[in-house]
Amino acid sequence: MGKLKIIYTSPGIAGLLLLAALFPSAALSQRHPVPKEHPRLFGTRQELQELAKNKPDLFVMVSEVAFEQEGDDHQKMISEALVSAIRGDLDYGRMAVDLAMRYIEGPVRVGHVTFGADLARCAIVYDLCYPSWTPEERQKFIDYMNRTIDANLNSETAVFHNGWYSYKNWGIGIAAYATYYENPRSPDILKALEEEYKQRIVPSFMLAGDGGGWAEGYYVNYWTYEWVFFCEVARRCEGVDYFAMSPEFLGQRAIASMFEAYPGIREYGSRRPVPMGDSGGRVFTGERDEVLAARRILVNRFRDDPGHQVVHAFNETTQSSAMVTNAYKDFLWRDTTVAKGDLRNFKLSHISKGPGYVYARSSWDEDATYFFFKCGDRFTSHQHLDVGHFVIYKYEELAGDGGQFYSFATDHEVNYLLRTIAHNTILVYDPNETWPAIRKGRVTSNDGGQLHNFPHHNGSVLDAAEWEKGREIYDIADILAFEDKGACLYVAGDCSRAYSPKKLEYFYRQIVYLRPGTFVIFDRVKSRNPSFKKIWLLQAMKEPTGEAGDLRITNGKGRLFVQTVLPRKPLVKLVSGDDIYTIGGRSYPPDYDVGPAPECRIEVSPPEQSAVDYFLHVLTVVDAFTPTVPQAECRDTESEVEVTIGEMKLVFEKNKVSGSIEINGTWMAFAEKIIDN
Repeated sequence: MGKLKIIYTSPGIAGLLLLAALFPSAALSQRHPVPKEHPRLFGTRQELQELAKNKPDLFVMVSEVAFEQEGDDHQKMISEALVSAIRGDLDYGRMAVDLAMRYIEGPVRVGHVTFGADLARCAIVYDLCYPSWTPEERQKFIDYMNRTIDANLNSETAVFHNGWYSYKNWGIGIAAYATYYENPRSPDILKALEEEYKQRIVPSFMLAGDGGGWAEGYYVNYWTYEWVFFCEVARRCEGVDYFAMSPEFLGQRAIASMFEAYPGIREYGSRRPVPMGDSGGRVFTGERDEVLAARRILVNRFRDDPGHQVVHAFNETTQSSAMVTNAYKDFLWRDTTVAKGDLRNFKLSHISKGPGYVYARSSWDEDATYFFFKCGDRFTSHQHLDVGHFVIYKYEELAGDGGQFYSFATDHEVNYLLRTIAHNTILVYDPNETWPAIRKGRVTSNDGGQLHNFPHHNGSVLDAAEWEKGREIYDIADILAFEDKGACLYVAGDCSRAYSPKKLEYFYRQIVYLRPGTFVIFDRVKSRNPSFKKIWLLQAMKEPTGEAGDLRITNGKGRLFVQTVLPRKPLVKLVSGDDIYTIGGRSYPPDYDVGPAPECRIEVSPPEQSAVDYFLHVLTVVDAFTPTVPQAECRDTESEVEVTIGEMKLVFEKNKVSGSIEINGTWMAFAEKIIDN
């Protein structure tokens, strides 16, 4: 993406005034000494007791988790620690300490493992259950903490990757605040963490997280909660406001997170996050509770911002964590004193320019139509080769994300899952193209898709400074224009640089979303060699019915009509069953099924190859019982393509990324830049 070079400097007076203007009531915390008393991480004992008084039902649930010993170690230790601190019950504290000592007296974990979570849970027990520890046990924890930090100095250093936050530094920071006066190293550890955050994290948040989305994709759900947990502890303990240092990302993250949830309340009262890159979430798992808790922490911090008040209203539609063993999250972070904003009349789309994401809905009703589009740069290994990809949802996924993610570098993941063929974008097939190694796997498939020259197996760039040095291989896509006028949304993307320049000259994608459920997608593609076959892809969640060029996909109560308007007389191929994972005669099936995946791949190509090809599709989302939708009519000239759908008329220019739309007799030109809403 065409980004300016980012250099972090201290906020200064001007920066403080800007932050105060962005979030007027959440004034920057005044720095203050760390309290000497325990507990301190979540407040004083009196403050925690007041919280229990105000949330009696939730405190009962936390107590039941502690008493019945339900959940994993993390849930049990935090629940027991809270009960001990609030009731002054040394027995519950002793139970938590005994669990903590298993980690403290065990081996120090090193590398790409969650050693930070080990530190965090033990530190919470150290702080909340301080009287239950013997002096010798306290010293053992401090020694364990220091040895863990020293052993992992070179672990998880890539700041675009989830590990920096959730595997490592949230736990280090919480442990340092818990032991601030007992561990002589703790103040310096916190000083170094704050300095690294300013110098490395803030510029990276600006680069890959502007607007609240995160280029790593779905993995943002695996680390945001832990990091904002630490940020809130730092704000409470010392008045260090990590939130305010990153208005571009943390100041927008809650809003983006709200848009990253599919409409509808699902299993156990939870919401399913949208798939982006390496993705879980197809079936219920505990990270859904972490997503909700992270939004709550951010809402509490920015409570007077109107946008965050809307997020609070959204959060309150799922008032409880889905897992009862996560009751402590509701106890600590659900704050009903925040004013509720007007969710129904909130904006229906959001753009996150950093990662190149656009999210849109037809309404804030639970049966809304949902759309997600991505056209952004390269930062981390968990991204896929999927520039120009989109998903569409109503009741269930209709156009989805292919493959199964369960490891990192299996044959399935390297040759299918992360490749372009598993996404809703364009292939340009050069029979002689080869790919470098991807992750730790061996590439044996030529899918005709996008190319990334992985510098090393992880594929992650270290930080913003390194990204700037390697801009040539990381700066691969741009959202050229975006505007939401209510009745229609327009987005245009340049996907060209995501492909090998040896085979592709340009690929521009323009999408017009006509609310409530019609999507017009116009693609201009020019190959270096006219013989290179171009294929338009759609990952159908269910086997389509209908005829070539006029298909319908029905999944649950939702239906998607797929009209191919251009090319004329298209060649349409439906790939399903075992063949969906077959490329060039070799099969790359998944070893595990981690949830519903597309059952059919729709491939659309021109009847004859040429250097420049145009694809025009009209996708219409309706309820499953709707038998037909208006047919699109097309006028194709040398300079433009005009499509009529009912009373709507759209024109796309063939020689530039431009066009216009007629609504109720009035013509409006498409935006030529990003017009944020």
